Amino acid sequence: MDAASLALPALAGLIAVALFFDFLNGLHDAANSIATIVSTRVLRPQYAVLWAAFFNFIAFLFFGLHVAQTLGTGIVDAGIVDPRVILSALVGAIAWNIATWVLGIPSSSSHALVGGLVGAGITKAGFDVVVWSGLSKTIAAIVLSPLVGFLLALLLVLIVSWTCRRATPFGVDRSFRLLQFVSASLYSLGHGGNDAQKTMGIIAVLLYSQGHLGSSFHVPLWVVLACQSAMALGTLFGGWRIVHTMGSKITRLNPMQGFCAETGGAITLFLATWLGVPVSTTHTITGAIVGVGAARRTSAVRWGIAGNIVVAWVLTLPAAALIAACCYVLTGWLG
Repeated sequence: MDAASLALPALAGLIAVALFFDFLNGLHDAANSIATIVSTRVLRPQYAVLWAAFFNFIAFLFFGLHVAQTLGTGIVDAGIVDPRVILSALVGAIAWNIATWVLGIPSSSSHALVGGLVGAGITKAGFDVVVWSGLSKTIAAIVLSPLVGFLLALLLVLIVSWTCRRATPFGVDRSFRLLQFVSASLYSLGHGGNDAQKTMGIIAVLLYSQGHLGSSFHVPLWVVLACQSAMALGTLFGGWRIVHTMGSKITRLNPMQGFCAETGGAITLFLATWLGVPVSTTHTITGAIVGVGAARRTSAVRWGIAGNIVVAWVLTLPAAALIAACCYVLTGWLG
């Protein structure tokens, strides 16, 4: 593939692959938005995905495009990006997403994409192409996003428990069933605002490498709308295997705990998106769910399940990078 002479049909095909990744992201990460509201039986699954998909789609109205800028220019040098690098990065991310979805493991679509981009970029031009400041922020977020989610959710449970100490269990349950609609909406906004922007950045840097954006990197409106639509559509199809893991296997949740987990996760995502850091919504909500479970008692958390999820987190970036590197080499042989 010659970056300077890529035909429009081939360019359209690569953009379609990127949007397919975005669709899988919505499919894979639908659990992040709806696991708690489904597990607390506030909404049935079919209604929960509609709720989440709507807020996933409108997220672009509330956030800037800082995360898209980071993915487009802040992970590897945009100057070495060509269609072969983009294709290899997407193949690495998609392959890892499908594997973890089949196994019901809530891994990170975001870090799979970052890993794919790094693996393909290094294979093409060596380690000098990596923008270490951007990559280090992303790697730090692997630890910080679940930790912040954990602490915020834990703090919210303590505050809410103290505030509602004189209320009846029935009254608390009824109030937080209504409040979960708000917290689930906020979390879905955060999910759509952070996750869809990664694919925006990938498509924009592809267009930039082909000279379709002029002399300055930016994200066209049609790219924003296409990515938000693809993610919302993926969310509509749901990811029920992962919903089960997130919503009931880690710990059992009641509406008050679901509200605290979603709110803690949403605050974390809003902060990360504002800072332009591509965090994992999976990591964030998992940390928050563990936080509300630990607030009840540490034995309420199934630490074995949580441990398996952490292992998947650690493997995601290098596994997607390795797949992308292999794809880059293979496409070179085929080309």
